Amino acid sequence: MKKTNRLLNEPFAKSVALFLTAICYIVMVFFAVGLVLSLMGRQTFALHTGTRTYPSAIYSEENRNWTSRGPAVGMRDKVTVIATDGEVDLITQIGLSTMYATTAIPFIISFWLLSRVLRNISKGHIFTARNASYLLYYGLIHIAVAALAPFLKLFIVYLANQFTNNIISISVGQNLLNDLIPSIAFIVAAYIIHYGVHLQDEVDHTL
Repeated sequence: MKKTNRLLNEPFAKSVALFLTAICYIVMVFFAVGLVLSLMGRQTFALHTGTRTYPSAIYSEENRNWTSRGPAVGMRDKVTVIATDGEVDLITQIGLSTMYATTAIPFIISFWLLSRVLRNISKGHIFTARNASYLLYYGLIHIAVAALAPFLKLFIVYLANQFTNNIISISVGQNLLNDLIPSIAFIVAAYIIHYGVHLQDEVDHTL
């Protein structure tokens, strides 16, 4: 017990918080780069043509027989495009990039909020109203991504299919519970910090 308590000391906690702040920045850059790659047509998807199947095709490699060369990005959801004429049009590409953005942009915002919390902790500012708000928004954003983004992606697929000769399909919702539970935990953490701020205010007024 004494050994584990050493991990709870203030210098160690501040160091870990500062390290995790850097990790948040890395994650933000990762999603930003992924978004740029997606907009460039370097997002992978399963492609079925009239003669062949390509499990990792990307729009920008059409002239290279759908063989991916160089960096590419993909989604956790399985995306399939059926192009019987062997061509993937711009509408399909726009639909793919829009679906990727429904996750990437909220995650960039949420990890920026989390980095603010961790940076405050590294400075010794723990029980503050801002930290509670940041954690609350972080949890709500991830809940929205987990619960609402799948329906938004399905709508994007439906809309894109109205304007393209290709047929786009997507499989969503496989990790719903795994995404929801940690998000709810962050909302609970936000409440704990908010309650701590309330108690601190009461102590200050008593003194």
